[in-house]
Amino acid sequence: MKVDVVYNKSCQSREFGYEAGANNEYKDVKNEARRTASEIKHLKPKIILDLCGGTGAWSKPYANSGYDVKIITFPQYDVRFYKPPNKVYGILAAPPCTHLAVSGARWWKKKGISALFEALAIIDACMRIILLAQPKFWALENPTGRLIHYLGKPTFTFNPCDYGDPYTKRTCLWGEFNIPKKNPVDPINKNFIHYIGPGPNRQKKRSITPSGFAKAFFEANQ
Repeated sequence: MKVDVVYNKSCQSREFGYEAGANNEYKDVKNEARRTASEIKHLKPKIILDLCGGTGAWSKPYANSGYDVKIITFPQYDVRFYKPPNKVYGILAAPPCTHLAVSGARWWKKKGISALFEALAIIDACMRIILLAQPKFWALENPTGRLIHYLGKPTFTFNPCDYGDPYTKRTCLWGEFNIPKKNPVDPINKNFIHYIGPGPNRQKKRSITPSGFAKAFFEANQ
């Protein structure tokens, strides 16, 4: 009889020990889940600056994915006087190419040196913001032109047809970023960008980042 009592107490003790251990383990998991949920709740989205962003076409995939995209573009903002916030994750810069792109070379002499200085002031402002912000990645875009004489050889060049948009417009990128994976298609026509008719929105239409490239860049730089 004594043996039975001792054995039963021993079993009960071990069962209680297992139950206590399981309960403690459950509490630990529950507490960890609460901490994780609290951290996610207070986690701020990553900041992307879209300098001279215009319509925001380049940064649109980031905005659609929940990033905190700040489009710093004229007339709401002037990049020459903009101070970046803390903890910027990425910077996209597409300064105006009017006085820089080779497509307008025949007017350079007539415009004079002041037009070049105006364009370079915007480039300088973008580079200053990048230097201050120290983002994880950054890219500055401009069509083929004389910017190569001031920023050096581009990191990467592409045509929209390299990323699924069937036209050509050779574009240069400078910066520190992952090269987006290409999805090439044959261009259907010549560069229609050159044949957009005159009007108040001509420059805006010519400067819109092709959607295929914007998507590929986002996928490579998150």
